[in-house]
Amino acid sequence: MSTVLVIGASRGIGLEFVRQYLAGGARVIATVRDDPARQQLQALGAQVLKVDVAQPASVSGLAWQLDGEAIDIALYVAGVMSRGSATEPPTQPEFDRVMHANVLGAMQVIPQVAPLVAAASQGRGGRFVFLSSVMGQIGTVASSDCWLYRVSKAALNMAVASAQPSYPGVTMVAMHPGWVQTDMGGAGAPLGVTDSVRTMIRTLDALTPADRGRFLQHDGTPYLGW
Repeated sequence: MSTVLVIGASRGIGLEFVRQYLAGGARVIATVRDDPARQQLQALGAQVLKVDVAQPASVSGLAWQLDGEAIDIALYVAGVMSRGSATEPPTQPEFDRVMHANVLGAMQVIPQVAPLVAAASQGRGGRFVFLSSVMGQIGTVASSDCWLYRVSKAALNMAVASAQPSYPGVTMVAMHPGWVQTDMGGAGAPLGVTDSVRTMIRTLDALTPADRGRFLQHDGTPYLGW
């Protein structure tokens, strides 16, 4: 039985990853920030840990909560959106809110979780996937809308790519889930949560060491020149 860790599983894409991996027979460990989300995920059959990735003191305790685990697939799904453009600077509280959740949390999680993913490696190695966004691309930027969010996702992509050489037994990738019908993506998005997650799971299953450090679309197509 595979063990899957979903960091940021309270709702949307993270919650759907939990549902689909449980339905496929995996053992799922999920992190949430509050008790109502904990109860929901426990009812589904997941093992639930309470972690707020935006709070360094909270995420620093993840390693001891996972002590002794060997994780086949880890997913960093946690993240927050920020609106606004380059016509006005972000406030410090908003900058901290976005960068802590989208970047600092991931950078704190990597050295705690990647060794556990390496411990589960069998042949091709374990997989550690970070939900990013096409808005983190630098090569094709059409506007400054959501510019703080864009900056955070570009930084996340670099964090994944630069961490990869330190963990040769793990395949680490950043992945764009598509424009998905979530609280963040909005009801008008063309891709449903169920379809997005189903496609990403197929992509994860097909990852090879050649994908290490890459930025991929949900269907596995790499972003070139990002």
